[in-house]
Amino acid sequence: MKKLLFIIITIFGLFNSSIADATRISSGKESAKITIIAYESLTCSYCADFHKNIYPQLKKDFIDTGLVKIEFRHFPLDAAAFNASKIAQCNQEQSLEILESLYANQKNWIKGKTVDELNDNLKKFIDKQGYKIDFEKCITDKKIEDFVLNDRIEGAKNFKVNSTPTIIINNKKFDKSLNYKNLKKTLEKLI
Repeated sequence: MKKLLFIIITIFGLFNSSIADATRISSGKESAKITIIAYESLTCSYCADFHKNIYPQLKKDFIDTGLVKIEFRHFPLDAAAFNASKIAQCNQEQSLEILESLYANQKNWIKGKTVDELNDNLKKFIDKQGYKIDFEKCITDKKIEDFVLNDRIEGAKNFKVNSTPTIIINNKKFDKSLNYKNLKKTLEKLI
């Protein structure tokens, strides 16, 4: 009995530590010369546009070549974005895939007039996509909640983020119009 209890406590402890030690959702090599931080809200249509029209080319030209690493940080602007951020952050092995799927299919899950309706649509979307997530546990996990909220607090404090998407390149706010041409020019100057 003691052995079984020890195994359960160990497994539970490992699961909790993985959430407590949550890592940033990112793409690219740790050793990249340039780090981009993208503060985003999962209900922001401009953020979805960034993922659809800018990120793929950025990934091809700079991230996949090892020059740039991008970190996606949470800056939820409403309850639906807050809960979606918790879902994206919850499954560390699929976080980037879930994040990309939420942006690509944003119109399919941001429906509803109440938080309960929005959560129901988000849960249905996640289930339909086949992600293995304990939805209720992720939505109510205080460690994940704190992780998401800390991203928002740090963004506002350190970079004066007040809208999304906000792009930070090597700890400096990107202040030009956000399109691939402007982003590419800025990155090429840093290489």
